[in-house]
Amino acid sequence: MTGQSPTPLLDTVDIPADIRRLRVEQLRQLADELRHETISAVSVTGGHLGAGLGVVELTVALHYVFDTPKDRLIWDVGHQAYPHKIVTGRRGRIRTLRQEGGLSGFTRRAESEYDPFGAAHSSTSISAGLGMAVARDLAGGTNNVIAVIGDGAMSAGMAYEAMNNAGALRSRLIVVLNDNDMSIAPPVGALSGHLSRLLSGRPYVTLRNLGRTFAESLPKPLEMAARRAEEFARGFVAGNRCSRL
Repeated sequence: MTGQSPTPLLDTVDIPADIRRLRVEQLRQLADELRHETISAVSVTGGHLGAGLGVVELTVALHYVFDTPKDRLIWDVGHQAYPHKIVTGRRGRIRTLRQEGGLSGFTRRAESEYDPFGAAHSSTSISAGLGMAVARDLAGGTNNVIAVIGDGAMSAGMAYEAMNNAGALRSRLIVVLNDNDMSIAPPVGALSGHLSRLLSGRPYVTLRNLGRTFAESLPKPLEMAARRAEEFARGFVAGNRCSRL
């Protein structure tokens, strides 16, 4: 006796190129199924569940908008990458997480071409991404480099050194600040408080509207990509902030 799969849409996704073939309106269902699969896998293997749940929608959005693995996607603190592993050809082994001979609990270059940087803990993504961006420029490449860093990891000194160097070198690097309150412990300090006030204040909302206006001035393919990302992210803000244990 066989029942209907609880993840029919996720079952059609083996690699991120499969995500990019979906319609925008299907992404909500895909994220819900990806969350279900992440919970199911970690219930078997153990591991860091909250961090992965906090980036389910972001994982889908990034792989939908960017051309991974050509575009380099770097996860700061690798144990939030379980959903990323599921949609990058490793779903069949996801229940071997943290087991001998199984998948690593973090990103690992030897494991997949979708893991351009092996990272455990933390605040290293921007410096790694800057190195890749500079190497790309020297080689005459055009691909994107994206560093995803959380509000907790962003408060470390290494992140500030990397931002300082990035500003001086002026290589094209995309940094995504994932301020979703999903640190391993509650973030503390002046920066955390500032980010909370910033994201809830009128200046941020105004800046977001200015960004939307700027997107309209971009070449059509870039404008469409920006609009797809905004449309998807807007529908998941509330869910992303509530996806915690």
